[in-house]
Amino acid sequence: MNRRAFLLLGACATLGVVVGCDSVVEALPGGEFPRGPLEAPDSTTLDPVSHMLNRTTFGARPGDWQRVRALAPDPHEAAQRFAAAQLDPGSVRDLPGFWARSRFDHLEEPLGEHYEYNEKRLLAELVGATVARAAASERQLFEVMVQFWSDHFNIDPTKEDCRWTKAADDRDTIRAHALGDFGDMLRASALSPAMLWYLDGQANRAAAPADKPNENYARELLELHTLGVDGGYTQRDVMEAARCLTGWTAHPLKPFKTGKVEFVPALHDDGEKVVLGRRIEARGGPGDLDQLLDIVKNHPSTARNIARKLCVRFVADEPSGALVAEVAREFLRTAGSIRATLAALLGHQEFLSSRSCKFKLPFHFVVSSLRATGARTDGGEGLVRFLQRMGHTPFHYGTPDGYPQEPHPWLGTMLWRWNFAAALAEDRIKGTRARTDAVAALHGGAEHALGHLFGRRATPDEARAILGSGRPLALALSAPAFQRF
Repeated sequence: MNRRAFLLLGACATLGVVVGCDSVVEALPGGEFPRGPLEAPDSTTLDPVSHMLNRTTFGARPGDWQRVRALAPDPHEAAQRFAAAQLDPGSVRDLPGFWARSRFDHLEEPLGEHYEYNEKRLLAELVGATVARAAASERQLFEVMVQFWSDHFNIDPTKEDCRWTKAADDRDTIRAHALGDFGDMLRASALSPAMLWYLDGQANRAAAPADKPNENYARELLELHTLGVDGGYTQRDVMEAARCLTGWTAHPLKPFKTGKVEFVPALHDDGEKVVLGRRIEARGGPGDLDQLLDIVKNHPSTARNIARKLCVRFVADEPSGALVAEVAREFLRTAGSIRATLAALLGHQEFLSSRSCKFKLPFHFVVSSLRATGARTDGGEGLVRFLQRMGHTPFHYGTPDGYPQEPHPWLGTMLWRWNFAAALAEDRIKGTRARTDAVAALHGGAEHALGHLFGRRATPDEARAILGSGRPLALALSAPAFQRF
């Protein structure tokens, strides 16, 4: 019996006392389906609960709005209570998320064992697990932040040994720190075998006085991961940072060391360095890395860069300077606490008032469609093909800056969004099945179900056009009200 079969058998044995094992397998990968009748938002504009669900999750599932609204008499307080729980993912029971990831158990194996797998199969599992978790997990804000940091620390898994090491990077760097401490994540990324291979850190060495350090990772560390392109660093800072990083290497396929990272003193430039005006003493050895990271993670430009990116993701494409400054102050005050920084952002008036002004990127659109329709999915080729057509498959972006977050590059995906919506509504995606009729019935009819899909009551024109179209679900998922969040 392999590990996957054992996990499934064990879970069925645990849950079979409640429902039949076949029912468990059928229901849980897409989230446990609620019993009706269900309330749907009935206001003419997005209320605070719908807004919070829109921004901190990949979309509301049937019953989510009603469940969150019941957290407090006041809708603002209910929304904030939901956000507080999401900021503490360990407190959120996540049986659907467990089932989603248990089907991709190879990803949990030690890094060295990943070299035993076909790299295309490993990447397919990584993509499938990402889609399945985003669609099923109760820890939605965590999954949103996993995607955010995956783009921030982007790695192309087709380069050299990244083919086998990116899966471990996703687990040990991104998922381990997505709502934790930015400094811890930054260090984990700097010493990630996948990052060392991707940005040539494993080739950054100073074995002889004439050796010139490789600047690739140092440049992206300053330009993308910390200070930002306008963060005030110079080419001299890049060169000095590269010197600090010499000597770290990742082993390829090698007995007892496959994928391991180690520091080789003979390959390190142990002279004095000056980075951003800060002196790093000679003979620091591996400590040069920690001193460098301490300088850049605590720099005001890093706080502004991270704050602005968070504000763009959660508030608006052009957030105000005042909001960015306040979020940056919280980042600095808490020494890079991601959780505290997000709490400040999600409680800010600008966040609370900026409703339905963001355009869903393709991954967000696809996953929100799955969640809205109570769909079950295996995250396999049938679904991933649509993400490929829209150009937004996880872990398929080739440059270090990650997928673009602004809407303009994605406006050309509208035809494929319609094709996906039609295929989902008509049950034509292999490995994925929406529960369309059940969603409408639970909400008391198709018109009320539009309130669930849009987070507000449909306008008379929207209801008339959608319900009279003959393809109501496909048209509703393609409507501007569902494309924005």
